[in-house]
Amino acid sequence: MSPPTPTQIARLTTTLRKTVQAGEVLTTGPAYDVGRSIWNGAVPTRPGVIVRCADPAEVRAAILAARENDAPLTVRGGGHDWAGRALSDGGLTIDLSGMRTVTVDSVAEVAHVSGGATAADLVAAAQPFGLTAATGSAGAVGMVGLTLGGGYGPLSGRFGLALDNLLSADVVLADGSIITVDSAREPDLFWALRGGGGNFGVVTSMRVRLHRVSTLLSGMVLFPWEQVTTVLTGLSDVLLDSPDDLTVQSGVLPGPGGKPMVFLSPTWSGDDVTAGERALAQLASIGTPLVSQIAATTTAEMLAGIDALFPFGRHVEIRSRSVPALTSGVRDALTLAGSTLTSPYSAVSVHSLHGAAARVPVEDTAFGVRTPHLMIEVIALWDPTDSRAAEHRAWADRASSAFGPHALPGGYPNLLGPDETAQIAHAYGPNTSRLLAVKRRFDPKDVFNAIPLPDSA
Repeated sequence: MSPPTPTQIARLTTTLRKTVQAGEVLTTGPAYDVGRSIWNGAVPTRPGVIVRCADPAEVRAAILAARENDAPLTVRGGGHDWAGRALSDGGLTIDLSGMRTVTVDSVAEVAHVSGGATAADLVAAAQPFGLTAATGSAGAVGMVGLTLGGGYGPLSGRFGLALDNLLSADVVLADGSIITVDSAREPDLFWALRGGGGNFGVVTSMRVRLHRVSTLLSGMVLFPWEQVTTVLTGLSDVLLDSPDDLTVQSGVLPGPGGKPMVFLSPTWSGDDVTAGERALAQLASIGTPLVSQIAATTTAEMLAGIDALFPFGRHVEIRSRSVPALTSGVRDALTLAGSTLTSPYSAVSVHSLHGAAARVPVEDTAFGVRTPHLMIEVIALWDPTDSRAAEHRAWADRASSAFGPHALPGGYPNLLGPDETAQIAHAYGPNTSRLLAVKRRFDPKDVFNAIPLPDSA
């Protein structure tokens, strides 16, 4: 769909200002600039109009106005998609960032999460009740977008992916219908939302399962690069064979002066704290750490630590590969990526899918890979003033290519870029045909485009 003409934008804006009362209709000014600012500062996209919605009725009005005026439509939640798909040049962006309410039913251990709430908003609301949630590893990420696409995180081994904890969702469809879906109401759409992303409608709120965890043990262990072979070899039998209570994120971070270091960020969520202390001490002993800081913590503190490493506004390019294990070939590719870092901010993060997340039958949700595996996130990150953008992007491409021969088909849809067609084609595994059938039923005009779907052909 081509961008609307100035006349179409003017007509669209006039229509919206008649129907959007509690929210805002923005075309210029400071509030507009905030609305178009997303995590990846390299994205230059300027929507024709941003509608900061206050409720589902205003989301409905925005969808219908976009359709009536043939305007491309995008949805902004947390604004953390590195590829910038929350925005479209000249189009209409539905901005949910003002809808951030989280309410907690501490008896049922369920949270009602509004469409613009972040992972940090959710865990902050749950914490006073002694509860927490299965989130990703960063707090600034929009919780709805993360959940609909997957959600690897520090509690995945015990409680599954974020999407495994979705109980129901309120959705505004392309025809303006406002519906609630769960396992009994529109079960096909509920199935597709758990892994298929925001490609079927706008999720204005959702209910997610919370969990009571008495003590969390987590932190950071850093090893000098000279020990990379020893540490990665020691990890090879740990990442996917750990008990459910232990989930380990690992990889490469730049240290002082940009020299790479191997990092481990293990999280123990089990009730047996003594067993957790023993397991984490054993992890730290696979090498001689430069830093080993493991202590009792909260989910909120863990997420804030990652946000500090990857703040809004830097320029970003991400590649993603899924591999069956930390084999020698994968270890070599990880070592090569670390040895050739081009930016003092770039990193490679290895996320583990094991335990509870791996026991969900693959056909139960749209998420395409349930066998134990490692999801590798290659993150090229640089300062906006850095003139070597092409060099940093090339590093990400080379690192991804090095993992390629050892990778499973497809990749993690939440991180795949729109041009990675070979991986997108296999990203949903055996669920592809059913997922595309749900897309044709609920959004036959392809109004919504969030994380990538395979070509229907």
